[in-house]
Amino acid sequence: MENNKTNKDNKFPPLGNNLPNKKKKGSFGIYWLYVLLIGGIIYMWSISGSTEPVKKEWVDLKEQILPSGDVEKIVFIRNEKKGEVYLYNESLPKYKNLYGGKEPKSGPHFYFLVSDSFDAESELSQARDAMPQDKKFKIVTEERFNYWGRALEWLMFPLLLVLMWFVFLRPMRNMGGGGAGGGGGIFNVGKSQAKLFDKENNVKVTFKDVAGLEEAKVEVMEIVDFLKNPKKYTALGGKIPKGALLVGPPGTGKTLLAKAVAGEAEVPFFSISGSDFVEMFVGVGASRVRDLFRQAKEKAPCIVFIDEIDAVGRARSKNGGFSSNDERENTLNQLLTEMDGFGSNSGVIILAATNRADILDKALMRAGRFDRQIHVDLPELKERLEIFKVHLRNLKLVDGFDIDFLAKQTPGFSGADIANVCNEAALIAARGNKPAIEKQDFLDAIDRIVGGLERKSKIISPQEKKTIAHHEAGHATVSWVLPNANPLLKVTIIPRGQALGAAWYLPEERQLTTTDQMMDEMASTIGGRVAEELINGKISTGALSDLEKLTKQAYAMVSYFGMSEKVGNVSFYDSTGRSEMTLTKPFSEKTAELIDEEVKKIIDKAHKVATDVLKANMEGFKELAQLLLEKEVIFFEDLERIFGPRKGGVNPNDILKSDTPKIEESPKGENMSDSDNVTKQDENTED
Repeated sequence: MENNKTNKDNKFPPLGNNLPNKKKKGSFGIYWLYVLLIGGIIYMWSISGSTEPVKKEWVDLKEQILPSGDVEKIVFIRNEKKGEVYLYNESLPKYKNLYGGKEPKSGPHFYFLVSDSFDAESELSQARDAMPQDKKFKIVTEERFNYWGRALEWLMFPLLLVLMWFVFLRPMRNMGGGGAGGGGGIFNVGKSQAKLFDKENNVKVTFKDVAGLEEAKVEVMEIVDFLKNPKKYTALGGKIPKGALLVGPPGTGKTLLAKAVAGEAEVPFFSISGSDFVEMFVGVGASRVRDLFRQAKEKAPCIVFIDEIDAVGRARSKNGGFSSNDERENTLNQLLTEMDGFGSNSGVIILAATNRADILDKALMRAGRFDRQIHVDLPELKERLEIFKVHLRNLKLVDGFDIDFLAKQTPGFSGADIANVCNEAALIAARGNKPAIEKQDFLDAIDRIVGGLERKSKIISPQEKKTIAHHEAGHATVSWVLPNANPLLKVTIIPRGQALGAAWYLPEERQLTTTDQMMDEMASTIGGRVAEELINGKISTGALSDLEKLTKQAYAMVSYFGMSEKVGNVSFYDSTGRSEMTLTKPFSEKTAELIDEEVKKIIDKAHKVATDVLKANMEGFKELAQLLLEKEVIFFEDLERIFGPRKGGVNPNDILKSDTPKIEESPKGENMSDSDNVTKQDENTED
């Protein structure tokens, strides 16, 4: 009894002698078909002659072979209009060359075909009568009927169907996937592909494993409470929400939050991806939607989780296809119908996740389908600290490791980025044969993720190295002097990835960005190009990425944020994303020329500010460039020693040592300003 219980509880079948060896009765192995087929081929080959008869024309036989007297008899088959020629055994060696050097043994040895006008009796009789008496041959006429061949023709199609069943369809049926819809395969293509998680195969993830996301956890925990204590809400006349949509950037933990709901809810949990509904067969997506909701109603109360719902819920006007009867649209229509068809207290709640909420269909987003949207944003400083604690549980760290330092070093990192940092740090420490992971390993991991792999073997000429050093020193000098620019953390001229040099900043986490702050950041961005102009008297292609970022930021200031006096307080930014399908600009040609002029003025102003800063601090700028050439990597302490403490703005030392986190983020749409980049990096890349 104890062994039976153990085997029942185990997820995998027992090993060894306990493996089931029972064979299904009446099963017809597919290998027997192969045995019969091979045996039939061998039998047919054995009963056939060792050599095939050679085809000859009747005229050639009549003129060449019959006069030799080697022909014993000719058998003419009337219904096939075919004649078979048999030779005497003693004459066979004379014809070895016709059979590839082998002596034929059994007849017929030759055959000929004739037309319907051929009179076999007269033609054969005349040929025999024209020969001498000792060379005459026998003539046999008959009709042959291949009964086995005709039977095989009638049985070929049914046998082919049976063979296809055993070779193709039956294995596909047996291999059909599980899921909540039972057996899969070609016969169950319309069944739902959702995975069911319940008490028997529950998920081990709970809300304790989800660090940060406090506001989002409150929302989804309320959904779990709806299912556990529905009377608490319905007693006051309230209705349980029908659906909740998790919205946020990639890697912020939307799917992890759904796993925690599955682990905490203690009710059946159906999990499916949006792409599982889309299939090449017409009508399959709608059929799978119907089957999914049918199973959900049977298991109510339950939760249905649709991950990456944008794969099926894209706005119908934005579909790439031009067909009005698109399969994705049919699937979406069925999804809309099923979601709106539930009763108020049916006990089925739809949970979905996407990072592209702007392209979802409005009918899907309306109240009554997804009653609430739960925004899962990038973690703030305090939340990053909690996420680091979760991912550092199983890592072996040195004694006295400062986790707060890591949270401050990674502004703008998502939960997935933080997990990657921890894993990379462990790999770097293991590569160095260290007994525990140190602080430097995490810093190297952050640099590896943000900037790419170091390429110390890349060959750079001394003149190019000097240009790169002055370029990066220009960035560092301008960003340190200007009070509103992001404070510099580290500068290197060691090539990383595609960059020949890089500068890391520690951006201040803020909600809003002013015009002065953006102008100082733009001056810092163009500082590398200005440094090349002042030192070399000429420019290079190394400022490609700087100019690209500078141009985008300037156009964002004018056309999105309304920061131009001439253009005015207007914004051509489309938060709905509908402008992607249009080919025309939302402004006139005259306005476009005005925007171009204003952008040029902003960039010129940033260029002038950077030039003035570098000229006023030329001595410190050159000292910094020389230090870069010697050490290849310098930190903000070196800048503080050369230029003194930052006047105004934020000092990197204050951010890294501050115990009070400044939890601020940039608003939606401000990503065009590059003010909320992850550990900013200015790259000195080749064109």
